[in-house]
Amino acid sequence: MKNIFKIFLVAIVSYFIVSCREEDDKVVLNHMSDGSLAVNKTSVILDETIADQAALTFTYANPTFNPNVTFSNTVELAAAGTNFSTVASETVSMDQKTFSLTHLQLNTMLATLNIAPNVAKPIEIRLKSSLNATTAYYSNVIKVNMTGYTPNPDLIYPKINVPGGYAGAAGYADWTPANSPNLFSPGKDDKYRGFIYVTAPNSEYKFTINQDWAGDKGDDGTLTGKLVETNEVNLKAVAAGTYYINVNWVANTYSVATANFGVIGDATPTGWGSDTDFVYNPTTKTYVINSIVLSNTGVFKFRANDDWAMKFQPSSADETLASGMAVRSYLNSEGTVTGDPGYKVSQAGNYKIELDLHNSAYYKLTITKL
Repeated sequence: MKNIFKIFLVAIVSYFIVSCREEDDKVVLNHMSDGSLAVNKTSVILDETIADQAALTFTYANPTFNPNVTFSNTVELAAAGTNFSTVASETVSMDQKTFSLTHLQLNTMLATLNIAPNVAKPIEIRLKSSLNATTAYYSNVIKVNMTGYTPNPDLIYPKINVPGGYAGAAGYADWTPANSPNLFSPGKDDKYRGFIYVTAPNSEYKFTINQDWAGDKGDDGTLTGKLVETNEVNLKAVAAGTYYINVNWVANTYSVATANFGVIGDATPTGWGSDTDFVYNPTTKTYVINSIVLSNTGVFKFRANDDWAMKFQPSSADETLASGMAVRSYLNSEGTVTGDPGYKVSQAGNYKIELDLHNSAYYKLTITKL
């Protein structure tokens, strides 16, 4: 019994000794100084023509801690007066004293903040230094007046290329990745879609990325929608016309569907009974109806293959179009249309209609009164 008591006593004493040592081993982190941030301009007008050039250059100093610890830096932008309730951010190195943000980077950040383009807006900027997911320290806040631009969707959405023997007749160049139609990724998620126009039956094509032949992909030979990089075969457009193509670049799958568009509706001369077809113009790379009479008492829509599975419409409600004013149009089969809206004109008359389908992230429709 005495031995049991001695063993118990030794265990208790050992526990307290270890506990005291663990307490002594704990390190207290002291925040010695805040980070600091400065910028070379107090105002900037962003310019898409020099999108990849530096628009603002920052200098900064990291916060200091004792002992030294590793942390991650981000620069945060927010609309002035919002107390950084919504931010747009970019990663900043710990190891440098300066960094720059390009016109494109800043314009994208303004879009993230829902800042309207073409109007100067005061933007607050700070450096965030994060020790972990819950602990962060902030620099001083600086303010810059920024004027953003409406971005060109050709520059901000990822794309792949569709070179082939058909491309020259469509206004591009045959078998030239840098001068071929593109499929864009509206979701920036490696899923690409878009249209190509083919004039000759049995025209062949492939898929490339970065406007080069490196890493090009073709069919695996089974013609079942599977892509491969090696031992591939060219895809083939069996008939002349327009094709709607979807490619999952990572999953190596694709699908192709014919999509020959026309306009239909009770605002058109043939009503809902038949379509007036578009003609592809290789010079403008757009689909055109050069002259059609439209009434101002009905609506019209743009559908493919004389069917309703694929049609271009406004996003949610009937839209009245102004002459000569380009508007964004949406493809119902992409899930971008709510309801079954159509287009209208406020003035009856003879019109030219033009569909620009070269970028699936921003289909564009223009009608012009003749």
